[in-house]
Parts: sequence; C-alpha cells; structure tokens
Amino acid sequence: MIMKQNSTAINSIPRQDYFYSFNKYLKERFGERVHRISIDAGFNCPNIDGMLSNKGCIYCNNKGFVRYDGRTKTVEEQIEESMEFYHRHMGVNKFIAYFQAFSNTYADVKTLQKQYDVIRKFPAIVGLFISTRPDCVDRKKINLIAQYSHDYLVWMEYGLQTTHDPILKQINRNHTYEDFLKACELTRKHNVNVGVHIILGLPSQKHEEMMLDAKRLAGLDIQGIKFHVLHVLKNTRLERLYESGKIQLLTKNEYIPILCDFLEQIPKSVIILRLVSSASRDYLIAPDWINNKGTLKEDIIREFKRRGTCQGKNGSIKGTF
Repeated sequence: MIMKQNSTAINSIPRQDYFYSFNKYLKERFGERVHRISIDAGFNCPNIDGMLSNKGCIYCNNKGFVRYDGRTKTVEEQIEESMEFYHRHMGVNKFIAYFQAFSNTYADVKTLQKQYDVIRKFPAIVGLFISTRPDCVDRKKINLIAQYSHDYLVWMEYGLQTTHDPILKQINRNHTYEDFLKACELTRKHNVNVGVHIILGLPSQKHEEMMLDAKRLAGLDIQGIKFHVLHVLKNTRLERLYESGKIQLLTKNEYIPILCDFLEQIPKSVIILRLVSSASRDYLIAPDWINNKGTLKEDIIREFKRRGTCQGKNGSIKGTF
C-alpha cells in the first residue's frame, strides 16, 4: 500500500534553505511568528492503561517533555497561562493549541469535542494540532477533527517511530506500519494534514532500515515529519537497558549525517516539524546534546553545505516499498 505525495498542497522551498522548516511554513501562512502551546488534556494511552499493554513504550515518560499535568490544570488554564507567558516574553500574538501528552484521540467523540472546543474561547488561537497513535482513530473521530479545518489550521501528528514492524514490537509500540497507513489514508481523505513522528537510533536499527523508512515516507501523502533521536528518560525500561549497557545511543556526530541522509530522500514540500527531540533536564539521562538545538541546527546546515545537497536532493521514488 502506498500513497503518492500531494506535491501541490505546499510549495517547494528555495534550495538555499536546505530544509523546509516549520517556522518558515507558519510565517508563510500567517505572516508572523506563531507559537505552539503544549497541552495535557488528561487523556490516557491504550499502551499504558492495559487495553494493549500496561508497560508502555520502552522509552515513554511524558513528564520528560510536557509542561503541564492535565490532572491539576484544565485545558483552559493551560492555554491562558501559556498565551500570557509567550505574549509577554516573546511578543507572540498567534498560537497553535497542541494536544500533546499521551494519545489525544483516545476517548469517545463527545469527550474529544468537549476538550477541543475549548480553543474556541481564544481568538488568538489559529491552529489545532493533535498528537496520537495511528490505532486510536476512526472515521467518526477524523470527521470531527476535520470540522475544525473551517476555522483553524489542523494537523494530526501520528507516532509511527519506524515503518519496521519487528522494531515496533521490540520497543513495545503495539501497533503496526499498516495501522499507520490506514490512519494516514483516512486522515487525508478528510483533507487534514498529516505529520509523522520518526525516531532515529532505535535499538538494533541499522542505517539501511532508517533509509528505508525515509523512502517509504517519501512516497506517502504526508505533509510533515517530526524527528526524534532515541534518548533515555528516568523511570523507563529504556533506562534499565541503557544502564546495563544493552543499548547504545547515537552521538551528535552520528546523528547529523543520518538525519541529512534521511532529509535528502524527503520531498521539498514536506515540512520539517522538528529536527531533533528535546527533554526536560530533570528527566533526561542521555544524550545531553539534544537540548542544544541552536548549535545542532547550525551543524546540520554545515553538513548540507559540505555535501552541496538539501532536503529532497535524492527524493525520486521508484517502485513500492
């Protein structure tokens, strides 16, 4: 199963930009800086609550990247505090509500609508981004989400991590690549943008497997990719594996050429939602270089300059993967 890239949806970027950044995309669309507000709406995850597993993914600890706890602050309170902070300190006037923590379609339609509708109280919100698992959507849920497209920029962000089912099993994702393909097709039928979360450096993952991930994604009708590097957070099974020496993490010097190899396969119209993951220093064990985003971006651009390439340089796709 493969879907052709919708090349007319978003214009290609000039070569000198090296990759199509999320900030550039938002400025093109809204004419000014737009900031995403991370929200914990109190949803759970079927990979944690026992529906699929009670262990979660081996790397999962939401406390490592979310700002709020949905059990102590309402969605409305989180939005109000965040908007006030970013307006006062950064002069931002437009915002995207990003339902990020856990699986944000893991509820009945009525509950989802109640939570999503909170954004309608805030005229400064121009976008709705929803992060979830590909096995937590259906036609009714996507139909609901699509209705917000009349008033907002709407994206679904699916945690795929890799297209290789054996690796998905190894990290205890409890979904398949086929689950993602079905979710992607359903979402695009409703004209909702699709962003894909990919992790580089997963346990036992080889370079050729990461490049096959790139080639597969390059042939799909997706609008964005968010890159993570495998990192270790406290109180996870990955922490135990790392401390016992059973896994190795990518160094910065290893990650940069792999990322550039990957981006060279991805069409220029695909938005790069993020170049690398980050994590709270209170929970991050390793690697510590992931939070130095400014330096990392400069190093990635430097590598592209050295190669004389950019995003999409090797993006011609032949056959079905």
